[in-house]
This record gives sequence, structure tokens and C-alpha cells, in this order.
Amino acid sequence: MAEPTSPPTGYRVLLPSDWIQVPLRHGDTEETVRSIVSSAFARVPADAPRDKLTPFRLELERRLRAAVAEARKAKALELYLPMRLSGDVNLGASIIVSEALLPARTGSDGAASQAADPAEIAVQLLSRGAGDIDVSSGEVDGALAVRRERVAPAAAGQGVESASRRVDYFVSVPGDPGRWFVAAFSTIGAGDPRDDLADAMVEWFDALMTTFRWSWT
Repeated sequence: MAEPTSPPTGYRVLLPSDWIQVPLRHGDTEETVRSIVSSAFARVPADAPRDKLTPFRLELERRLRAAVAEARKAKALELYLPMRLSGDVNLGASIIVSEALLPARTGSDGAASQAADPAEIAVQLLSRGAGDIDVSSGEVDGALAVRRERVAPAAAGQGVESASRRVDYFVSVPGDPGRWFVAAFSTIGAGDPRDDLADAMVEWFDALMTTFRWSWT
């Protein structure tokens, strides 16, 4: 297959209907949260009891606001969250999409040259696998990719109340060796990041990444 002559302008994945995409590049957090909640509750039957819906809506807004603010703080591009209005709000998992821009290498004369080769960066990422961190390489839609999996401990002082299972995909952007697409998945499982639900969620995320495709517009 011929190498692309220009970098992709976007991407797409086959996201399940009970997951929502939260764009983070434009607008403020409050506006984003209100829009998501209003759209979600527009599907609730008009005769649904208000005394039960109001606390549910307030809790949804609070948790969405916190998730969006945290993702924006990390300079993410998109945030994906699972949400089911037919039952409990499920924010025990998330996908944060961002990009990493690599600085150009500096030559012996002090002038900036081209960015490091993606293969060099992949080797550096692979060398960081140790202990509870599992790192492997492969391809995502024809682009070099590195997958990293680990368990992140709780950090109450930083507002992280539970340990989580995390899987990151670093995907080199075709036609632009200085850019990497990053998809960071996190789940707390059923309360234990190593339980069966966490295992199933990780398998689901890996399957989701097989549907990833670059797009040119």
C-alpha cells in the first residue's frame, strides 16, 4: 500500500450506542455538560416522576463536569464515556483521546532537523515495560502502534479514589513523524482493576481499536 502524501485530518471508530463522545476542543465545560445532559434526558418519557429524575440528573451533571474538567486539564481532544439512562449512570470507564507532538531533533550545528523516526520512539516506549507494565507493538490501520497496559493505584490526594486498569495506544500519524495519536482507556472494573469485568472491558477496548480508521477530508 502506498504511503499517504499528507497526514490524516481525523479518525473514526465504531463506538457502541451507549457511549457518548464529548468534544473538548471548543466550548466551555458547563456548556458541554448541559448539552450532553439535555440531549440524554430528551429521550426520557414525559410522564417520568420528577422527584426521581432530578437527583439522577444532578449526579450525572456533577460526574460529567468532573470528567470533562479533568480531560481538559490534560489537554485532551475528545473524551468518551459510557452512559445508560435506563439504569445507573456508568462512569466507571473512559477513553481520552489526545495527541503527542515530538520536538524536532537538534543537529550538531544547533539547527532543528526532522522529528525522530516513529520506529525510534516505539523502541523507547517498548523499553519502558517493566514489572506490572505490559508493553507491546503492532499496527493500527497500517500505522506503527505501541500498546501499554498497567494498573494505576488510587491517589486520594489527587482526587483519584480508586485504582484503575489502564490501556494506552500510541499510534504514529501517517505522513507526520512528529505526531502520535494517543487513546487512553481506563476502567475500575467492578471495584477491582484486576477483576473479570476489568478483563472484559480491556478486551472490549482492544476490539474497539481494531475498528480504528484514519480519515482524510
